[in-house]
Amino acid sequence: MAKTKPGKKDLDSYNIKGTNKVVRPGDCVLMRPADSDKPPYVARVEKIEADHRNNVKVRVRWYYRPEESIGGRRQFHGAKELFLSDHYDVQSAHTIEGKCTVHTFKNYTKLENVGAEDYFCRFEYKAATGGFTPDRVAVYCKCEMPYNPDDLMVQCEGCKDWIY
Repeated sequence: MAKTKPGKKDLDSYNIKGTNKVVRPGDCVLMRPADSDKPPYVARVEKIEADHRNNVKVRVRWYYRPEESIGGRRQFHGAKELFLSDHYDVQSAHTIEGKCTVHTFKNYTKLENVGAEDYFCRFEYKAATGGFTPDRVAVYCKCEMPYNPDDLMVQCEGCKDWIY
């Protein structure tokens, strides 16, 4: 008769090795890429679990950078912009390098100082089709481009339009 494997247990948190940082479900994390020349991947932790050998795994929902999406990076994408994808995965918790914060677009534009671990998200991304939600955002200026928080915009006192 075959032996049944002991079950997995859900964990409330995980301590990132070599740091005093604690990760919980709902937190955003930086994950080590296989290629050390690439920037870390960004993901939201959905679940943390350990098997009977205490191997800790995290179920994550990936964020994509614009250049990782179908269509690539566009002029209006900010340097710290990410897209929350519908791509889920299970990874070893050992690949977590640190924590980060993914702000809403509105909250990001209100930050006084943007830190290295600050990102923003204004779109959800369907990885298989390349579709975005919302599929359009407000445009500004005569060039009719969405707002890029990395670029300075000025509001005309006469017509109240915003221009780059």
